This record gives sequence, C-alpha cells and structure tokens, in this order.
Amino acid sequence: MLPDNYTYLYPNIMDKISNKILSVTLALVVILSTMSFTINKHYCGDYLVDTAVFSDVKICNMDKTTASYLKECSMTKKDCCSDTSEFIEGQTELKTPVFDLDLNQKVFLSSFVYSYINLFKGLSQSVIPFKNYSAPIIVKDIHVVDCVFLI
Repeated sequence: MLPDNYTYLYPNIMDKISNKILSVTLALVVILSTMSFTINKHYCGDYLVDTAVFSDVKICNMDKTTASYLKECSMTKKDCCSDTSEFIEGQTELKTPVFDLDLNQKVFLSSFVYSYINLFKGLSQSVIPFKNYSAPIIVKDIHVVDCVFLI
C-alpha cells in the first residue's frame, strides 16, 4: 500500500525526463540562433563543384590546367572558375525588449494592477449580514405540526 503523499515525495519520472528534454531543446535553439557561419561555394563554369560550411572548398583541376597554359602561351585566358561566399549572421543581442510602453500606458497599467489587487483585500474578513438582527420567537414546533421528520 502506497502512502498518500507518494506522488509528492517521488515525482513522476516522465516529468523529470520531459524537463530535461525541454531544457536541452531550448539551449540548442539559443546556440543555433546566435551562431554565425559562412557558406563557401566553388563553381567551375556554370557547374557547382563543391560546397563547404566550416572548411575550405575543394577546387577543381581547371585552375592547374589554365596555369600551365599561361606559362606556355603569352596569351592570357580568362579563368572559368569562381568562388562565392555567403555569410549568415546570427542574432547578436539576446535580450530584446518585450514591452515598449509610453508614459500614459504605464500609468494606466500600474493603476489597473493596483486597483485589481485592492479588490481582494476586504474578502479576508467574514461578513455576517444578519448579525444585528434577533432571531424570531418560536411559538410552535413546525416539524411536529407539519409531521416532517428526519429519519
């Protein structure tokens, strides 16, 4: 037989696991949203040869062949290879303002909260509406007269 406070003493294991999963997920969202990276691409003519995110791109052999031709010929040839870099910047400031209120809105909000909280201050006292009235004089026992008995 389990005690009544069993669930309080031993919280559900699934709650602990779901809290850890949620914490890891939120940490990954923060890390990925603040991370900046560069995507490098190498084109040979109109064809994409290589794409790299965290490393250098591999170049094709066209650069080596054009270099050997340039040494042999005095005529210069335009290079057909090109490199492009695309920089993706992450979020730089983590604390963004949630509310941007002007003075009138702040005054209204503070007065509304103050008056709403003060609504419940008088409820702690017990109010008895018939405290100042006396009880009626009992002339007859109504239960006996009407023959109503609680069995």
